[in-house]
Amino acid sequence: MTDTMNTEIKFGTDGWRAVISDTFTFKNVAIVSQAISEWVNHDLKRKSGIEKRVAVGFDTRFLSDEYAKIVSRVLAKNNVEVYLSDAAIPTPALSFGVTRLKCAVGIMITASHNPGKFNGIKIKTWQGGAASKEITNIVEYYLCRTEVATMDLAQAVKERRVVIHNFRVDYVQFLKKYLDLNRIKNTAFKVLTDVMHGSGNGLMAEVLKGTKVRLSLMRADVNPTFDGGKPEPVAEYVQELCARVKKEKIDLGLILDGDADRIGAVSSNGDFVSPQKILGLLILHLVQDRGLNGGVVKTICGTTMLDHITNKLGLKLYETPVGFKYISDLMASENILTGGEEAGGIGFQNYIPERDGTLAGLLLLEMMVYRKKNLKQLIDEMEKEFGRYYYVRSDLGLGKKPFDPDKIKSVKRLLGKKVIELKDYDGVKLICEDESWLMFRPSGTEPLVRIYAEAKSLNKAQQLIKYGERLILKF
Repeated sequence: MTDTMNTEIKFGTDGWRAVISDTFTFKNVAIVSQAISEWVNHDLKRKSGIEKRVAVGFDTRFLSDEYAKIVSRVLAKNNVEVYLSDAAIPTPALSFGVTRLKCAVGIMITASHNPGKFNGIKIKTWQGGAASKEITNIVEYYLCRTEVATMDLAQAVKERRVVIHNFRVDYVQFLKKYLDLNRIKNTAFKVLTDVMHGSGNGLMAEVLKGTKVRLSLMRADVNPTFDGGKPEPVAEYVQELCARVKKEKIDLGLILDGDADRIGAVSSNGDFVSPQKILGLLILHLVQDRGLNGGVVKTICGTTMLDHITNKLGLKLYETPVGFKYISDLMASENILTGGEEAGGIGFQNYIPERDGTLAGLLLLEMMVYRKKNLKQLIDEMEKEFGRYYYVRSDLGLGKKPFDPDKIKSVKRLLGKKVIELKDYDGVKLICEDESWLMFRPSGTEPLVRIYAEAKSLNKAQQLIKYGERLILKF
């Protein structure tokens, strides 16, 4: 039994993330691994057919493979069977592997879209979805309550306590079956995918192998600094992709984040396409082209356009707090066609309750094939029918200044428009009479406040963001 609890380790919106060599250390990774072992051995209620087995994966970040080995060594010593990935993989490949191998848990070493100085741990359930707050609370409870037990990895492999496993094969095969490759195989669309030095890398090419799709990859090498930015599918970090798509007359530009569970896109004229619009397009594709049905999930900061699309199609629309784990919960319990978050994570029916950037991008290509139109044409059609909405986000670092939601709630008008609705179950969202809105939410993964705005003109959305920034600093 250790003397004190480790208060440095806290699970946020999507796992535990921290700065490498500061809080994210070999020692602390081992402590978290021991806590996970205690949870698996003492508290985890396994479903019938699910083994006391854990799948462990890692991305291309600095030392991710070494952290994964530490996790495996600790789990193995605690009599938990481990399947350790033989190479860097996307988070969805790990999650899919959890279900294929009948694992009780999945552990992914990744900090997703955070800057290169970060790393992290995501916990996945036996269904492949994100662990709930209830689960991470139990893991936090076990931190430092027992001494870390570990063993030599080579010995663990020899004793088959750890099995080195290729998670890519089954994952790629599933994606091939999910897509309508018979329809896709003869298309000659030009696609350029920015994998942002992440673990998505060549998997999309493996899925499309044998088709006439002209797929090219950029930033497919391993670079743990991520060019000094963040491996995040937002306009700020993909200007080179935007320029190339326009110059080279590419039909579809795609962006995968660091662990390939999130998606962004670029249309043929070089414009960045937000995940909000991608989700809208994919709802239309799944219903109108594929004939599927079910509910749709968006988060509190999702676009109003989805309300109009689901209303027109007669689909039930659910709204959740920010964090894909809330969407995962609904996908595991309800008939959900698709669910997505503003940051680019989108999940799909007849799959695991998990977001998947690679699958989302390939379904976007499939929609283009079905309708014989490029991405810009698809967006123009959608906006003509359901309205054009401009969505903007700003991340504001406050230092030690506290965020006071009660003062935000006192605002009655935004840029001359009356606030007619307030939502405060996750941050504070102010909705105006003209459907424009402004939202404030402290990040669950970084020390900052996210400010979101949407309006029917880009200028107004940008004005709302600036107003929100002034409001925060004033309060």
